Amino acid sequence: MWVLTIDQVASRRVGDRVDAFLADLGALADARRLPPGAVRAFERTVGDEVQGVIDDPELVVEVALDVLRRGGWSIGVGAGDVRDPMPASARAAEGPAFVHARAAVEAAKSRARAVPLAVRGHDAAAASDAEGVLVLLAATVRRRTEAGWAVVDAMRERPDLRQDQVASRLGITQQAVSQRLRTALWHEELAARPAAARLLRLAEALG
Repeated sequence: MWVLTIDQVASRRVGDRVDAFLADLGALADARRLPPGAVRAFERTVGDEVQGVIDDPELVVEVALDVLRRGGWSIGVGAGDVRDPMPASARAAEGPAFVHARAAVEAAKSRARAVPLAVRGHDAAAASDAEGVLVLLAATVRRRTEAGWAVVDAMRERPDLRQDQVASRLGITQQAVSQRLRTALWHEELAARPAAARLLRLAEALG
């Protein structure tokens, strides 16, 4: 299992945004037509912190990158076992994955980090490798321009569309779509996501 502990940055200065954040996570699941991978839904745990339990590493990658795109949150990913029987609420659950997630989110809060994300797991080496790939992906996502996101979002919402059809929907040329995708490193992101998910699975390392 993977536990995501997500902590709001500078909540005293900008105000509590947890309720809006939880609503955005629900909208993400609907918009992306994500498979049911959350074993326990994301919920406020304490203060301005959110936590959820996920059983699909690809969904972990999806959620982490979406959260880092919006900014204002530190993410700790814990990979490992969750104690059975699992209670209805993530707040009441226990296990090594929760301990790893706590250590990870504390590490993610470090001001020395350009990307506020950390991974800790049963297999420390695999967790470190997963963190490295996720941080590179996140750095790419965080540098993407609004123009780049417009094309990327259109491609993600309708992956069946050709580039000329995306161009028509956005009112730009096909050449502009192609250029924006190259600049956004969209295809490179798609190629790297499975590697991040595979390393997260290795970090869980439950045998």
